[in-house]
Formats: sequence, C-alpha cells, structure tokens
Amino acid sequence: MKLSQLNPGQKGTIVSFTDAEMSVKLMEMGCLPGEVVEVERLAPLGDPMAIRVAGYQLCLRKSEASVIIIQS
Repeated sequence: MKLSQLNPGQKGTIVSFTDAEMSVKLMEMGCLPGEVVEVERLAPLGDPMAIRVAGYQLCLRKSEASVIIIQS
C-alpha cells in the first residue's frame, strides 16, 4: 500500500520506496524504512498531506507520498 492511500488518522510503517532518486530526499527528511507514519490531515483538495514521522510534522505532495510503500 502507498502512503498516499491512507486517510487522516491512519498509521503505517515505511517498508520501501518506488523511486530511488526521490527516496534519498525522503530519507533526508526522516522517512526511513521502519519508521511509523501517521496521516494527520489533508488539504481541502487532498493535496498536500500532513504526516507525522520521527516526532515531527512533514507536508508532502500526493506524488511524493505515492513513492512511499507502507505496511499497515
């Protein structure tokens, strides 16, 4: 399942990434395999989304969140 498919309040654990180039940027922001992520809220039109990871809030575009494979 992709992170972009979760609704606010749902959690998952990062398993892997589908884009090697984007994964480097995401890992620098704290989205590491094994980290638990929670979707906190979505913008009115659904993009971007605010997630909680590694103890802080991070906003990602849906296209960025769709690169993150999670296990719920």
